[in-house]
This record gives sequence, C-alpha cells and structure tokens, in this order.
Amino acid sequence: MSMQSALDRPGRLGMRRRIAARSAVWLAHLLALLPPHRIRAILAVLRRGAAPAGHDAASRARDAVLSVSLACVNTQGCLPRSLATALLCRMSGMWPTWCVGPSRFPPIRLHAWVEAEGHAVDEPFPDGYFTKLITVPPG
Repeated sequence: MSMQSALDRPGRLGMRRRIAARSAVWLAHLLALLPPHRIRAILAVLRRGAAPAGHDAASRARDAVLSVSLACVNTQGCLPRSLATALLCRMSGMWPTWCVGPSRFPPIRLHAWVEAEGHAVDEPFPDGYFTKLITVPPG
C-alpha cells in the first residue's frame, strides 16, 4: 500500500502511517531547535519536487501528527506540529505552505501553521489573523 492511499483513508492510522507520523514528529522536534533561517533553508530543500498539498491531505497529515504526539497538541506545540505536518505531507510527495508569523491583534504572539489551497489547515483562527513573516510554499 502506498503512502498516498494511506492519506486518502479517514479514521484509524495504520502501522505504516503511525511510524511515518512519529518519524515526522521526531524530525520536527529536531528542526525546531534550529534558528528560523536554517529551518527555512532546510524546508526549501525538502519541498523540491513535491506537488502542492490539497487541504484535505494536509488536514489528514495534521490529524496523524496530533494522534501520535501530545506535545504537538499543546498550544505551545505549534512549531513542531506545523513542521511535522509539512514533513508528513512531503513523505507522500506533497508540500503545504509552511508559515510563521505574529498575530495582528493584541496580545501579540508568534504562531506556526500550514496552509493548503490558500487557507490555514484546521487552525482555530480566521485567515489573516496572523501576519506571515516566513513562508515555504510548494516549489
């Protein structure tokens, strides 16, 4: 079974998908230790050759990440969550737009998220709530 077909199935994660999600989370935690310019440079290399991720596929990748990592569910887990979501999409040959930026309204806070088809994927804020400072769109 290919990773693409695993992305298309809703519901429980199979063993391969769970291992892929855990690997993406592990790599995301390592990447999150780096300065922003290094993260952007690494993601720019990783996105090469990937097709743009659709909103549904990116949402399923985010759900898989959340199902294997309590740290990514936490409100402070936005950086590893967004990185892991992008990495898991990449493992299936796709790439969402990875974004980081501050909120436009007080209290000002930084956030990291992914977008697909021009919209934030499963985030509890409306489009445009955060200003994009760093983006890594599909190549």
